[in-house]
Amino acid sequence: MTYSDQELLSLFRSPETRERAFTELVKRYQEKLYWHIRRLVIDHEDAHDLLQNVFIKVWHHLYDFREESHLYTWLYRIATNECLSFLEQQKKKQAISLNDVENQLENKLRAERDFDASKLEWRLQQAILKLPEKQRVVFHLRYFDEMPYATMSQILHTSEGALKASYHHAVKKIVAYLKED
Repeated sequence: MTYSDQELLSLFRSPETRERAFTELVKRYQEKLYWHIRRLVIDHEDAHDLLQNVFIKVWHHLYDFREESHLYTWLYRIATNECLSFLEQQKKKQAISLNDVENQLENKLRAERDFDASKLEWRLQQAILKLPEKQRVVFHLRYFDEMPYATMSQILHTSEGALKASYHHAVKKIVAYLKED
């Protein structure tokens, strides 16, 4: 049986059906959230760990979810914040600059088993890694997840106009990078 988000929330709020509702929620959203996280942090192990952290937070806070946004939006906000916090911790932990974090992410990308710098998809990933963090997040949400600006606005707490501008600038930078060579 497929439940709506509202039905899942109702089931979760009942102690007898909480675990079943949570399991269904994880099944429904884990793959989308995993790929969202993976595109931001590159490494599978990091993405897997962050996804677990997201679902732990969801388990602890879902009962209090006020439904002021869609469940999907709320989950993406948690996942995005986990990624940004993780990347910030990486910078602080290693006392390195943002460029060094970008270099580390690019090194992880190059270490991927199927990496081929001559293929367009890998060049695109390298171009995305050159973007500032905020533009990278906006680009991922819009390009890969095809997320509407209104939803992104709720997740990132940024105006739709600012998100459109960030996306536009990101696309210009990516196109310029891909034209190099």
